[in-house]
Amino acid sequence: MFERDHIREIEGYVPSVQPAAGAIKLNTNENPYPPSPRAMAALGTIRPEMLQRYPDPLSEAFRQVAARTHGLTMDQVVATNAGDELLKLALTTFADPGRPVGVVSPSYGLYSVLAALHQAPLSEVALTEAWQLPERTAERWNEDRAQIAFLTNPHAPSGTLIPAKAIERLAATFQGVLVIDEAYVDFVDPALNHDATPLISRYPNVLLLRTMSKAYSLAGLRLGYGLGDPALLEPILAKTKDSYNIDAVAQLVGAAALQDSAYALATWEMVGRERTRLAHALSDIGLPPLPSQTNFLLATSFPSNRGITARDVYAELVERNIYVRWFDTPRLRDKLRITIGTPDENDALLIALREILHQTANHPAMSEAHPASASPH
Repeated sequence: MFERDHIREIEGYVPSVQPAAGAIKLNTNENPYPPSPRAMAALGTIRPEMLQRYPDPLSEAFRQVAARTHGLTMDQVVATNAGDELLKLALTTFADPGRPVGVVSPSYGLYSVLAALHQAPLSEVALTEAWQLPERTAERWNEDRAQIAFLTNPHAPSGTLIPAKAIERLAATFQGVLVIDEAYVDFVDPALNHDATPLISRYPNVLLLRTMSKAYSLAGLRLGYGLGDPALLEPILAKTKDSYNIDAVAQLVGAAALQDSAYALATWEMVGRERTRLAHALSDIGLPPLPSQTNFLLATSFPSNRGITARDVYAELVERNIYVRWFDTPRLRDKLRITIGTPDENDALLIALREILHQTANHPAMSEAHPASASPH
């Protein structure tokens, strides 16, 4: 009743289903392994006065650890409430309301929601058939007078990796602030030697987004951080972030998790092995995924599966208490995004998928039984 007109017209971001305990949850790209023992031990050191008093407004201890992790200085790091807050802060700090926001399509749905809240139109560039950047992406954004652009790399929801050289060309050409959302970068195959961190010393318009939610198994903590040139981060630190934006518990636990690098690396390696195994198995049963450098796979339901759709498969999995993600959007309606789970979770998924596809092969009309399949969210 009292909301502003443009807020009334916005369709907000709808998170994926949060199923009850006991479900196999492969729909929100969390790390299937628990936080590090060092992070959990840090929780036991919380003293009453740490909760009684306001936390460090600049999160200096956490930023120092993050800086050492990436070979940077503390003034090249800003701490935020997960990556989503950094997106909001970047938009607020660097883009005038009404000026276009550069994105690729498809992309993380929150980008468009934040742009709408900012009363900013989108400057959209469709990814190629290979889910890579078209050659004139930066030029298109410049022509539309975009002051900021968001790009997830590795890309979501495809899982593909855009090479660092392509990112550098984008940074060199784009005239606004380029936010590289690296939520999944820790899951990239180490053999590829992918590292965009050096870009921040060469391009003052590059802001790298990192989150503790995925790689460090701390999605419930809501902690992230940005990496960039000190001059780029200074107005966020001094002006646009909330005065005490990171709570004391998150600062302490987050720093402990970053310092437990051996544990984190071990979980990334386990996810990588399961990603390879699951990709081969999905291909074998007729649901081939795109090549992925993330902790999820985007699998395609081909017409060879006797007419069963990705939405049908999604609904059948929900009935078995297994949750993946289906998007009712262009280029994604025939696909399922599947988070890499533990070996047991992945095995249960594969057993269920084989049953579903087998039943459909024997009963081609099965898809008609789910005319109102569960919501994609």
